Amino acid sequence: MSTFGSAFRVTTYGESHCKSVGCIIDGVPPGLALTEADIQVQLTRRRPGQSKLTTPRNETDNVTIQSGCELGYTLGTPICLTVPNQDHRPHDYSETDLYPRPSHADYTYMQKYGIKASSGGGRSSARETIGRVAAGAVAEKYLAEVHGVEIVAFVTGVGPIQVSDAALQQLLGSVTRETVDATAVRCPDELTAPLMHDEIVSCSEAKNSTGGVVTCVIRNAPAGLGEPCFDKLEARLAHAMMSIPATKGFEIGSGFAGTHMRGSEHNDAFEADGKGGLRTLSNHSGGVQGGISNGQTIYFRVAFKPPATICQDQSTATYNGQGGVLAARGRHDPCVVPRAVPIVEAMAAIVLMDAVLQQNGRTATRQLLRPVPDELKAIKPF
Repeated sequence: MSTFGSAFRVTTYGESHCKSVGCIIDGVPPGLALTEADIQVQLTRRRPGQSKLTTPRNETDNVTIQSGCELGYTLGTPICLTVPNQDHRPHDYSETDLYPRPSHADYTYMQKYGIKASSGGGRSSARETIGRVAAGAVAEKYLAEVHGVEIVAFVTGVGPIQVSDAALQQLLGSVTRETVDATAVRCPDELTAPLMHDEIVSCSEAKNSTGGVVTCVIRNAPAGLGEPCFDKLEARLAHAMMSIPATKGFEIGSGFAGTHMRGSEHNDAFEADGKGGLRTLSNHSGGVQGGISNGQTIYFRVAFKPPATICQDQSTATYNGQGGVLAARGRHDPCVVPRAVPIVEAMAAIVLMDAVLQQNGRTATRQLLRPVPDELKAIKPF
C-alpha cells in the first residue's frame, strides 16, 4: 500500500518518470506555522546531483503546497505537496523492456501487476521517497516545536569501511546535521569519511556500486510512545525503515551485538533524574523498552544494499527466459547512503508524529475521567 500511519497518515504518489511526485498528509494539527521553505530544506538534502558521489540526474525538487495551509498556517485539513519531475530520460531504459534488471524490482512488479512503468524504476524508484521526505519535514517541525525533538541520521558504513564503536558512541550524543553535511558522504567521523568517499568514487569509476549503513539518533522523544503489542515503537520504526528502497536490515539499541552480552551487562539500571522521574545509567535498549519509549535517546541502524542498477555488462535472461547480456544505462547512485540520510530522518519523524498523536489522544481522554485512587497506582508520587 502507499499509505503509512494511523493518526498521522501519509500517502505518497508518483513514479520516477511521471509528471510529478509528492504526497497527501492527513492528521496535521491545525495552527502549525508552515511554508514551502520549511519543507524545502530536507528535499534539497535529498535531491540528486549534489556531488560526484550521487547520480548526476539534475532535479531541483522544488515543493509546492497545494492545499491544507492558508496565510502560512495549517488548517487541519489534508495537505497536498507536489514536486515536478523535470530531468527524466526514458530512452535510457529501452533495454529493460526486454531484460529485468538483476536484483531490481522490474521482474517482481511484472509478476505482481502484470504491467510495469516503461522507464525508470516506477514506484520502486527512490523518486518515490520525495513524498516521504516532504511529509517528514512537516512532522519534524511539529515535534521540534512542541517537544524539542531532534532527529539526526548519518552514514556509519560504506562497504567494508565502518565507523568504530567508540566513535559511534560519542557521535550519538554530539552529532548535528551541520557536522553530518560537512562532508559529501555525510559521515561526521573525520577519520572514516575520507575512506568512505574514496570507496564510493572507486565503485563509480569501476561502473559498480556498494552498500552502506545509516545510523539515526532521536533526542528528547517523550516517554510513553508506542502501541503494544503489534505496533510497538521499534516495530513501527522497523516497518518504516524497511519500506525505504534498497534497505536490507534494521537494528535498534545494542541490536545483534546484544546477543553476545549477558543480562547483567545488558540491563539498563535506573536512577532518579532529578525531575520526579527516572533515567537509565546505560542505553543498550536504544530508548525503547517493552515497545514503549522510555524518554532516553532512541538510536538505530539501517542497512542498505548496493544499488542494483550498474553500468557493467551482466549475464542474465530476458522476460521470456532467453539468455543474454544486459548493459544498463541511465544515471544512478553508486551508493545510496549519502542521500538516504534525510529519508531515514523523515520516516523516523513520521513514526514519532503518529505515535505522539495516538498517545495525546489517549492522555486527553484519560484526563476526562475521575482520578485513579492512589492505592491503585503502580507508581507512587515522589
